[in-house]
Amino acid sequence: GKMAGVLERSYIEICGFERESVLRFRQITLNLGNAVLYADSAGGFSYEDSGKLLSVTSNRFIHWSTSGDTVQFVEQSLDTNLLNNAVRLRIPNCLLLPGGVCIQETLNNIIILIVTSQSVHRLVLPHPTRMYRSDLVTELQMQSIFTDIGKLNLNEPAHSYVLPFAQGTQTTAPSTSAAWISHEGEALFALASPSGAITVVTLPAHDQDGTVSILELKQSSMMQRLAGWMPTAIRGDQSIPDLAISLAVHQLEDDTFIFALCQDHKLRMWSLKHQMCLLVTDMLEYMPAGRGEVKASPALAHKLRLFFSSSIGLCLAIYLAVPKRSQFCVLQLVASENNRYSLDHISTLFTTQETLVDFVLTATDIWAVWLDNDNQTVVKYISFEHNTTGMWNQVFVQPSPEEEVHVGEDQDPRVRAFASNVNAETDVSNILCLKHFTTKRCFQLQGSVTEYEFCQEDYRLLQVEFWSKFYACCLQYQDVLSTPLALHISPATAMVCVLKKGFVSFLLPCFAIDHLYLSSDDYLISEEETPIAEDSEMSRDVLQLVQCLRMVNESLPEDMAYEMEKALEDLLSPEKVSEKVLEGLLASDNGNVIQDITNKLQDINNPIVAINMLLRELDLETDAETDSRHTGQSLRVRISLSQLYGSSVAASLICQAVCQIAMTRTLICRDLLILQQLYLRIGDNVRGSQLLQLQQDLISRCSNLLCTYHLLKQMSLTLSSSVPLDILNADLQHLSVLELSDSTTPTSRRSVLNPQTVVELFYQNVARKAIMSQIFSQQDVEGNQTMLHWSQMISSVLTLLCQFLYPLDEYVRLVGPWCQVNVGSYRFVLGHCYLASGEGQKALQCFQEAAAEVDKEEFLMKLTGSVEEAATTTAPRLLYYNKVLRLLEDIGLPELVIHLATLAISEAANDERIQAALWTRIFKHHLDLGHNSQAYEALTQNPDSSRQLDCLRQLVVVLCERAQLRDLVQFSFVNLHDEVVSIIESRARAVDLMTHNYYELLYAFHINRHNYRKAGTVMFEYGMRLGREVRTLRGLQKQVNCYLAALSCLRLVHPDYAWIVQPSHQPKTRMVSLDRTQGLEEPPACFESAVWECFRF
Repeated sequence: GKMAGVLERSYIEICGFERESVLRFRQITLNLGNAVLYADSAGGFSYEDSGKLLSVTSNRFIHWSTSGDTVQFVEQSLDTNLLNNAVRLRIPNCLLLPGGVCIQETLNNIIILIVTSQSVHRLVLPHPTRMYRSDLVTELQMQSIFTDIGKLNLNEPAHSYVLPFAQGTQTTAPSTSAAWISHEGEALFALASPSGAITVVTLPAHDQDGTVSILELKQSSMMQRLAGWMPTAIRGDQSIPDLAISLAVHQLEDDTFIFALCQDHKLRMWSLKHQMCLLVTDMLEYMPAGRGEVKASPALAHKLRLFFSSSIGLCLAIYLAVPKRSQFCVLQLVASENNRYSLDHISTLFTTQETLVDFVLTATDIWAVWLDNDNQTVVKYISFEHNTTGMWNQVFVQPSPEEEVHVGEDQDPRVRAFASNVNAETDVSNILCLKHFTTKRCFQLQGSVTEYEFCQEDYRLLQVEFWSKFYACCLQYQDVLSTPLALHISPATAMVCVLKKGFVSFLLPCFAIDHLYLSSDDYLISEEETPIAEDSEMSRDVLQLVQCLRMVNESLPEDMAYEMEKALEDLLSPEKVSEKVLEGLLASDNGNVIQDITNKLQDINNPIVAINMLLRELDLETDAETDSRHTGQSLRVRISLSQLYGSSVAASLICQAVCQIAMTRTLICRDLLILQQLYLRIGDNVRGSQLLQLQQDLISRCSNLLCTYHLLKQMSLTLSSSVPLDILNADLQHLSVLELSDSTTPTSRRSVLNPQTVVELFYQNVARKAIMSQIFSQQDVEGNQTMLHWSQMISSVLTLLCQFLYPLDEYVRLVGPWCQVNVGSYRFVLGHCYLASGEGQKALQCFQEAAAEVDKEEFLMKLTGSVEEAATTTAPRLLYYNKVLRLLEDIGLPELVIHLATLAISEAANDERIQAALWTRIFKHHLDLGHNSQAYEALTQNPDSSRQLDCLRQLVVVLCERAQLRDLVQFSFVNLHDEVVSIIESRARAVDLMTHNYYELLYAFHINRHNYRKAGTVMFEYGMRLGREVRTLRGLQKQVNCYLAALSCLRLVHPDYAWIVQPSHQPKTRMVSLDRTQGLEEPPACFESAVWECFRF
């Protein structure tokens, strides 16, 4: 595709919480003793096989956080939703130590080690591979390893041990700790005592009997086995500078090294096997200057981290927290003969940040998270070996929401406040503790209204005021939740997470175009090249252009930015609005910002080429054909691919990333459009042909891209509503009418309480499987044991998802003015959506617009079946009209059927068969609606005599049943007179005489046409039947009236014709008309008797 390549020079932070989802922690409490205070902490654990596609633990990890005497664990998977995955363990008065949680996996178990100020604990849980005996897991949800944690008796000696030396006071409590599982399965806990010694507590393997042992490592290189605890400060052989402030452990085959970074700025390495200190290094030796000043004060915030791999050995990273001169030192442990060790210096890296929260050492980089002077999170990383400039790479963290939000007069303050940025909208779901605040504000709002009536504007201002206060409280709550506690990097996938107080955020690689736009000026100046451009000169032009875009962004007032956004929403022309915005900028350019931008534009040698390159990188359209078929892959592989990145966490994360990309690129396109308008104004370094290209090509392309990314942003923010089952079934029925099929999983995995955005729905139900199939279509997944590298995978998924979303496009409504691809299909889909929302007239308009593209677009051709029916003579557009008419009939919209059928008739001028079907439809729906005259008109227009007769019969019957006889009598029935008479006669002779009045209708029909002889004949027959069939007083009265009417009719006829033919005997099985002949040359042959009587009057 054409989406911008990934620059792993920067990352972007995406929050990993699920919208409206609140973890339900199960509470477990242990009662042990008193406690002292430690800072909150956090950490993470990734399964060894989390990077393998065909593993139960793929993309699966555990993170924890501690606060006081409570530690909470959450297991998450990016592939499968985990059930019972959150647990909160509380040990009253026993506070968690720094480094006091460790998780390790064995072949059969996951073992969690916990160290508190007065106790140590071991939780033994089943390994996921033992919970599911096969890697072939087909369930949409899986049980977490924490499912059965409630069955453990945590007070048993195998799980908990109270430290005998614990005093529970600040002066005797350990300062830090470390924990690990030995090769023999023992659980070991290292605690740094306040006297400077390191105490190691060993619990026997969980499946073996044994006793707890406690060892103390002292500076004298001696080790003593203790039954209890005697503070070393009492013995007087330790000093406070030896106090360890950071511990780390590394296991060898036959020994364990405990590294302690102490208050005297020295690093000590202890051998657990030999019970002695093997190495002491003064870290101040690695400081370039000011050692004496630093040495005079104890170290309080130094930190130590380890990294080991078979290729590079054991590396140590030490953070020296020195005001304004903090630095990282990377050292490598080197072993020589006779158990002698030394440290080789690899790199020293300096940082200007002050308050380090946590850092992680990897094989090539140091990742770190700080809090700056404004208490904002700062995340950066740097290569400690191949970095000549000492420049840290950027991570674009989620910015804090605006403290004040501009609310337009036409906007709901609630919507504007919480939709102004993606974070505020999603975080507000977790503000359960502010529920009472909402109620309180509602009462305050009511109390502020002192009059019974007041104007709408006053009410709006009150709304803005109180919702602004609520928004401010939400921001305060979010600030607390967003406090960073630690970093976690998965060794298997290289996935980087920032563990925060209230949630986890993930770091995703930043695409090149976004990297340039988001980078600060310092970083942009240091950029020498960019993958967007092919050579250094073009790179320079692109970088200059991006700097101009940033200047436009900074100079754009909030009201103008809102005007651009509103114009996009209202489908106004972006070109015209950008011209207007530029006029406003020029008029208000008090600080000569536009002049500065103009001057900088002069430095770009070839602006047209630079603009074209940016537009190319922003373009989502791809010419490559996608193949999502599983070519020759086994069932195991297909099932794994069907689950990959399929959990609700992954869907939320990926779709928030799409939203972030769309928001950034909307700004890029907006600023570029304004900049191009400025180029049209000045045009100093643009030649005439280039100016024409700018005006006719580049500006329109930029405008279209602006609409595209604005649309993606809207789709990423708009929450879908749950569809009632009856509506869902009706929609499926409508699709069946169109002979289209929905996906096999029409319902979402989310509950009604956890709504998804439009993009999330599309990703989960449509795009995800196609994306994964395309990524792995050319790989031997089983043969190569495919590894899921985070940066590569997530970049590919985002690129393909954006490309899949590009054709989706109100979403179709917003596309209308600018997208010229598959226009007819868009209009048809939009029409179907309008039908679902009950907006029939809008739907009809869309269907009519789509008709023009029926024979041009694949989707519409498939819809009409014109490909299969190519051999027929029926035009594709008529086939399309027929499908839509069936859909409208199925929904029950007769007016729209009539309108569309009338339109279709003009297309079927040469096809009498289609015309007859359309006129029959029109007749039917006019008749159903009670439009009798229009129904009669449609009947007369029908070119098929058999269909016309059917319609005529239906018209007579329906009007008789409705008692609308006047309409029936007054219709002219040109060329249909005999058929009407025949129909009414047959009805009259087939029904009960006392309940239906068809004879009277036929009498009125003939009277209305002055055919008195036939009218008299009808009444005479009516009278005769009454005499034979209704032998009652009422029947006799009716018979008299019939004969009187017949006499009256015959008196109006010429005397020569004033007679009626009366059969002497009526056959029981059939009755025929007595008035079919004008003369009486011979009687009808159907009568059994030839006796006739003529009455003359």
